[in-house]
Amino acid sequence: MHHLRTTVARLWPLMAAQSLSRPRLLALEGGVRTFQCTRHLKASVAAEPLLNGTSSNYMEEMYYTWLENPRNVHEVSPGWQSQTWTRYFDFPPPPSLVAARVLCRSGRSSTGSRFEEFLQKKWSSEKRFGLEGCESLIPALKTIIDKSSQSGVESVIMGMPHRGRLNVLANVIRKELDQIFCQFDSKLEAANEGSGDVRYHLGMYHKRMNRVSNRYIAMSLMANPSHLEAVDPVVQGKTKAEQFHCGDTEGKRVMSILLHGDAAFAGQGIVYETFHLSELPSYTTHGTIHVVVNNQIGFTTDARMARSSPYPTDVARVVNAPIFHVNADDPEAVMYVCDVAAEWRSTFHKDVVVDMVCYRRNGHNEMDEPMFTQPLMYKRVQKQKKVLQKFAEKLIAEGVVTAQEYEEEVASYDKICEEAYTRSKDEKILHIKHWLDSPWPGFFTVEGQPKSMSCPPTGISEEELCHIGNIAASVPVDDFTIHGGLSRILKGRANMVSQRMCDWALGEYMAFGSLLKEGIHVRLSGQDVERGTFSHRHHVLHDQNADKRTCIPMNYISPDQAPYTVCNSSLFEYGVLGFELGFAMASPNALVLWEAQFGDFHNTAQCIIDQFISSGQAKWVRQNGIVLLLPHGMEGMGPEHSSARPERFLQMCNDDPDVLPNLSGDFAVRQLYDCNWIIVNCSTPANYFHVLRRQILLPFRKPLVVFTPKSLLRHPEAKSSFDDMLPGTHFERVITDNGAAALHPENVKRVIFCTGKIFYELTRERKNRGMDDTVAVVRIEQLSPFPFDLVQAETNRYTSADLVWCQEEHKNQGYYYYVKPRIHTSVSNSRPIWYAGREPAAAPATGNKQTHLMELQRLLDTAFDLEAFAGKL
Repeated sequence: MHHLRTTVARLWPLMAAQSLSRPRLLALEGGVRTFQCTRHLKASVAAEPLLNGTSSNYMEEMYYTWLENPRNVHEVSPGWQSQTWTRYFDFPPPPSLVAARVLCRSGRSSTGSRFEEFLQKKWSSEKRFGLEGCESLIPALKTIIDKSSQSGVESVIMGMPHRGRLNVLANVIRKELDQIFCQFDSKLEAANEGSGDVRYHLGMYHKRMNRVSNRYIAMSLMANPSHLEAVDPVVQGKTKAEQFHCGDTEGKRVMSILLHGDAAFAGQGIVYETFHLSELPSYTTHGTIHVVVNNQIGFTTDARMARSSPYPTDVARVVNAPIFHVNADDPEAVMYVCDVAAEWRSTFHKDVVVDMVCYRRNGHNEMDEPMFTQPLMYKRVQKQKKVLQKFAEKLIAEGVVTAQEYEEEVASYDKICEEAYTRSKDEKILHIKHWLDSPWPGFFTVEGQPKSMSCPPTGISEEELCHIGNIAASVPVDDFTIHGGLSRILKGRANMVSQRMCDWALGEYMAFGSLLKEGIHVRLSGQDVERGTFSHRHHVLHDQNADKRTCIPMNYISPDQAPYTVCNSSLFEYGVLGFELGFAMASPNALVLWEAQFGDFHNTAQCIIDQFISSGQAKWVRQNGIVLLLPHGMEGMGPEHSSARPERFLQMCNDDPDVLPNLSGDFAVRQLYDCNWIIVNCSTPANYFHVLRRQILLPFRKPLVVFTPKSLLRHPEAKSSFDDMLPGTHFERVITDNGAAALHPENVKRVIFCTGKIFYELTRERKNRGMDDTVAVVRIEQLSPFPFDLVQAETNRYTSADLVWCQEEHKNQGYYYYVKPRIHTSVSNSRPIWYAGREPAAAPATGNKQTHLMELQRLLDTAFDLEAFAGKL
């Protein structure tokens, strides 16, 4: 602690602190306070901020108060508070020979160090991002898990970066050592399960008996990409889901542990976003234990260049989380602090941070040379004894253990590693499925395959449609006053139900309500989703005469229905989308949706989309049914409120544009199973209804991206009949032209393929030009996986017609470069595919309304000019 105080004193800008523009810091011998003291030392313990769970400064403040005057302590009353005071503030904790003996003989002090040494001995030239310099992390995590298990925790979900991951997998999660060692064998053939990932990104699920509590505990370490802190909200979402599914409303049975590096904890904004979610009612996990591996460097960057705050953990003060700084070279102190942190979380159910001040013995990885950039630091590191050696010498000198006992413990673990290494040589194939972090027992076959390869029809009975529609048009709570404008909306819904029609909002209501009635939990999250960005949804009604009195009619559909969760999120996308992704991981029997306020804003969550959603199954054999609702459409609202950037999603689709698949049998479902995600742009409420229900009725799970409309929410033609939603109906991947053109296909001169909102503008223009019998308009509702079979059928129907792709987006954006080669493949490259749309541009849309309308008319003129492409190749 003296060295830590000295370091802080040297790093803190004393001269700036003493300037007139800043308050003078209170200097102590060997240390400096980072705050002005505001406590009243004569107050009772009950009023103390740490003991009532409100202060992040408390530990530091109390320490410096103790330095100033050790006698300056509170007068406390008997009972728990007094015991807590003694336990938390006796600096340092009294030594315990029994605890030290247990620590040594249990192997907790040796396994972390010996594991790293074994890997270094066997694979000295391989990257593993070892834990050398912070080996105390292993007993730290085990202490937290033991204490939490004793408090009743049954499941722990963990997230961490790559440093030390293999060690945690081996010695905390208890992954079989031979499976870990197999990851270093470059000669092993990979199973046909996807692309896989590097060994230090992989996760694991394991349920085992905890030897301290004598209770079973399930542990899941989530897979994580190199984006160090990206997994944080994912872990929180999965934790929340497990708490929800087991009825744990206080976080007593399921908890999360997040591990961080010091540079990432201070530098990556997702850390703040995750903390920001911790106290929100629909996102809280009732306390997370954060453990920071503070090796005082980020790759090659010194702390003084990496952050503006004194400590890397200062971001945690935003939620007043207590922060414990501990010397990682002292395993007893580490275990003591972790014991306190676990008890604090168990008592107050709020976040707590353990800052393990340590060092990194090697470079960023085992092949990296740290002396290039930190020569003086690494001269010191090279002289530093390893923590296991220091601790063993201390215990032997104190007579706690003998040298023979210590050597036997080390030899025992070394033998375990050697035996596992021998077994690893027998492996022939490298399986990714052995590293699954979120299993769904009973959903797949024993081999991990879908139980069928078919999807039942997604329609429901007319009686059910009417019942759900009437609920959507009602206020099922007595003495509840709603807004007059909302009364008109509900009357409009009732009128539609009486006419057997539904608009977009009512179609969504039908999908959600029917799934809830079938016992499927539905969770809708995002900015302003309760009302809807465009004031169309209104799933939460507010009493106009009583503050905070609300009603959710969706929860009144059936007495035995599943609960419906709809929650406005905080104003960011990265953390919230990651959270919902994690929520969807916990169970396949829940429809989890995240809606962007505008589709344009999803790009602040691009990391979650790229690293987890589009590629998660390929890398980690982990299916997920998350649904993204992205409002999209060119309507003259400017470059930031027009495009959900469909081209980016389509670029990441894994289907081959140049290969026509086998179109026989169960092609449509097989195609869905083989794809990495599903991309749709529905043009009718009925199709939106069906694709949401299909998402649950499929025998497997894939992410679903829906480009949702804005103007179509109230478009008089964008309505569906109940006939399109009855039993036997299903999602239409392609909606064919059912007008005059379809009656006489031989007379059709042009087939316009399109998707989404532009269909209504095309049909209006076709009618105005009197070309209903010469131009067919075909909607491709499911863009990926591409409906080769249905597109081929349409092109075969109109054999003498031009084929045109029309879109409202700019040519270098939207769908054109995705659909063009696939339509070519559908026609065996025998006919050209022409383009009608906006010209290439840097921005997604113009900010000038007049320019917008001119561009729209120009593309419509091109689409219906039958001579536009004459003479072109």
